Order: sequence, then structure tokens, then C-alpha cells
Amino acid sequence: MEVVLAILGIVIVMFAVITLAKSVRIVPQQRMDVVERLGKYKRTLSPGLNLLVPFVDAVRTKVDMREQVVSFPPQPVITSDNLVVSIDTVLYFKVVDPVRATYEISHFLQAIEQLTVTTLRNVIGSLDLERALTSRDQINKHLSSVLDETTGRWGIKVTRVEIKAIEPPPSIRDSMEKQMRAERERRATILNAEGHKQAAILTAEGEKQAAVLRADGDRQSRILQAEGQAKAIRTVFDAIHQANPSQKVLAYQYLQSLPQIANGTANKVWILPTELTRALEGLGGALGGLANTVGDEPRHGGLDPVAVEREATEAAEEAAAEARRLDAEVRQAEAEALPAPDPIPPTAALGGADYDGAAHIEKR
Repeated sequence: MEVVLAILGIVIVMFAVITLAKSVRIVPQQRMDVVERLGKYKRTLSPGLNLLVPFVDAVRTKVDMREQVVSFPPQPVITSDNLVVSIDTVLYFKVVDPVRATYEISHFLQAIEQLTVTTLRNVIGSLDLERALTSRDQINKHLSSVLDETTGRWGIKVTRVEIKAIEPPPSIRDSMEKQMRAERERRATILNAEGHKQAAILTAEGEKQAAVLRADGDRQSRILQAEGQAKAIRTVFDAIHQANPSQKVLAYQYLQSLPQIANGTANKVWILPTELTRALEGLGGALGGLANTVGDEPRHGGLDPVAVEREATEAAEEAAAEARRLDAEVRQAEAEALPAPDPIPPTAALGGADYDGAAHIEKR
């Protein structure tokens, strides 16, 4: 009898524990539990401690109220230009009404996936490949609006839809890579040509400026040289007019210049007349005419005329000796290799008035 009472007591305690467990329900934060009483919706349990009628009330579903992320597998979609592309999508949603999410639709997550696929095919089917690759924001907005409108009656709010990847066929990818490579090469060629163009322009501008500067420097140099020569000529001319040289002095200066003329490296053959005395007389007459143009007689200024005449005579004799030596060498050279030249009058060699030429000089 005591054993039966003990067993009955244990059963009563267990029943009480089970009843207490079924009557108390603790719901965590961000979760809602839908409660049914005898198979009919009764109420929704909010987070915290809730009491139920044991063996009468039962929890139908436990709905997570947080925003959820679902990644759908790649879906083949045909574009308007008849290309099959594979598109991966990511969906962000949350349950706003657990009752409608429980009773309005069965497996709402699967329904959202199928709705996303069909909507995506409708949107991509109206676009070509290029627009589909460059219009992701437009596609995302369109998908979000369509899904939100449809899932609103299910108690679900679609917050965002993102296209994760759009993969065209391998042949199309290869063609796109070739096109991109050609476009980059074209841009590189254009940039290279622009660089060469700018370099050529800058080089031409630099050469132009350098030529202008060189020309300006040469012009300034020529102007300064001309001014210097003009000043030198003016100084010499004034000095000659102030000194008022005589015929003998001019003849003496000319005779001193004869050896320098004879020693010129650019002269191959220089023909002088042998009648130097008659040539000097012609020279004296010409210089006398020059002296007459001065307008006055030479002023000796303390010089000894006898000494000047003697010095001029000595210079004339030296010039005559040099001329005879050169004449002998010229005649010997002509006899060996050159034909005999035409005779030249003495007055022509010394610039006489009856001959319009100067001393014949044969250049190298």
C-alpha cells in the first residue's frame, strides 16, 4: 500500500512540473511566438515572461524579427540580345508581422527566392548585355520595389536587393577582354602621339626663339662692327687730313706694303713689271693727284726732306730687288709648266688711269 502511495505521489509531482513548464514561456529579445489555442490563433507572445494555459495553448511558430540576409544561387538569365548570363543576388528582408508571415504564406523564404528570380528575368530580359552590366543600381531599385509590393501582404519588408555578380559566357568575356585591351592600346597610342606632338612643338618653339636670339645677336654684332669700322675710318681719314702727307710719304708707305703682299699664302703667282722706275713714276703721279684733292701742300713739321727722300729711295731699291727675284721665279715656273701670259703694261700693274684692272693675281 505504501508503494502505491509513493508511486502516486511521484506521478502527481511530475504532472505538476510538466504543467508548470507548459504554462510558463520565456521569449528572448527580437523574437515573437505565435500561440494557438485548440488549433486557433490566440495571441502573439512578446519578449519576456509569458503565461499559457497548459494543455490548451501551444506555440505554433517562433518568428525572428531581426533583418535577415539570404544569398540565392546563380540563376541563368537571357538578355535582350540573346546572351545567357549568370546572376547572383543577395536579399535583405525582415518580418514586420509574424501572424501574417505564419498564416498568409507557407515557406515565405522560398516564395521570396522564386519571386526574385522571376522578377530578375523580366528586368534583365528587357536589357542588353552592356546595359545590364552598367545598370546595376537601376536593376536593384526595380527589384526592391516589386518584391516589397508583393511581400507586403505577407508581413515581410524587403529592405534591399543587391546583384552580387553578373557572369557573361566565356566567349563573350574573351571578346570583352580583347576589346578592352584594344581600347587601352588605342588610348596609349593617342597619349604617345600627343606627347610627341607637344615635344615637337616645344622643340620648334625653342629652335625658333634660339634662331631669333642668334639673329638679333648677329645683327647687334654687325651693327657694332660697322660702327667701329666707321669710327676707325673716320679717325684715319681725319688723321690723314690733319697730317696732310706728301707724295713721297705715300709712296714710302706703299713700298713698305709690297713685301707683305708678296708673302701672302693665298698667292700662287704674282706678276710685277720689271720697269719699276716707270711704275713708281705712275704711282707718284696718281698719289700726286690724291694729294691735290686734299687741298693744301704737305707740312714737313720739322722733318728732314733729304732723310725722307733717302729712306724712300732705299725702300724703292729693296722693293725693286724683291720684284726682280720674284719675276725670275715666276718666269722659271712659267717655262716649266704654264703657258706664257699676255704682257701687262706697267701702268696696269700699279693702277694706272689707262687700265681698268689691278695686279693680276692667280689664286690657288
